Amino acid sequence: MSDTACTNQAPASVAADPRWLVPLSLFALYVIWGSTYLAIRYALVSYPPFMLAAIRFAVAGVLLFAVLRVRGETLPTARQWKNAAIVGTLLLAGGNGLVCFAEQSVSSGIAAVAVASMPLFAAVFGGIYGEWPSRGETAGLLLGFVGVVVLNLGAGLSGSPLGAIALIVAAMSWAFGSVWSKRQDMPKGPMNTAAQMLCASVSLAVIALLHGERVPAHPEAGATMALAYLVVFGSIVAFSAYLYVLKTVRPALATSYAYVNPPVAVLFGVALAGEHVGGFDLAGMAIILVGVGIITMMRVRKA
Repeated sequence: MSDTACTNQAPASVAADPRWLVPLSLFALYVIWGSTYLAIRYALVSYPPFMLAAIRFAVAGVLLFAVLRVRGETLPTARQWKNAAIVGTLLLAGGNGLVCFAEQSVSSGIAAVAVASMPLFAAVFGGIYGEWPSRGETAGLLLGFVGVVVLNLGAGLSGSPLGAIALIVAAMSWAFGSVWSKRQDMPKGPMNTAAQMLCASVSLAVIALLHGERVPAHPEAGATMALAYLVVFGSIVAFSAYLYVLKTVRPALATSYAYVNPPVAVLFGVALAGEHVGGFDLAGMAIILVGVGIITMMRVRKA
């Protein structure tokens, strides 16, 4: 609904008022995306990691794709499908799939903190295309990577070297996919998300089969409910909210979830799953978030 339409009509309900849509959308990003890490942990009780991600994005992708086609959205071109397959594999298979894998041995809160390092790697990969970090961004990068080192000294990651490696590779994969996609011919709007989910689900299914994973014959009800939550809220509702705030508010506010999700995930893990967070873990989180914040501020100033 446009602002003009609002001024020409009687007062709208709270749910339909654009003044409420932005804070509601941001709340969805902060809480829902922050809670997905714990939902993944619950789903892993019955579902193997890569198969879990494959099912999640297959169902979400099919649902979103069907809705978009009913609305009359055009199909991606062959080139756009190819690019969506590459980016979806990097972001969702390499990124989310490895997070699911890591959460078999790493707490959900620590996983969220490690993934928060993604903007650091994105700033580095930007140099491939000549977008070298400024002095201020370099300071943020160095500080952020110090935070990654401190985080790896904590009990949350030091006890699981394979999980720590998986999380760092996940952040790198997501970062490179994000940087690379900006320079490619991608599907337009929400169709880009649907195409990436569909393509990533295929990549994840192949990885799952090669990893010896199978769909569980008798999954626990709680694990299936967690999977349903990931599909409906984590993949559809929250991303729709993200698209709305992206086109409505400044990019710095739209991407503020990157700072809020880690502490939210930690709080969910501690309160609902009894996860432990040590001093090194908290210090690493704080340092990483400060580093990411410096990079973001420097980019806003350049823009």
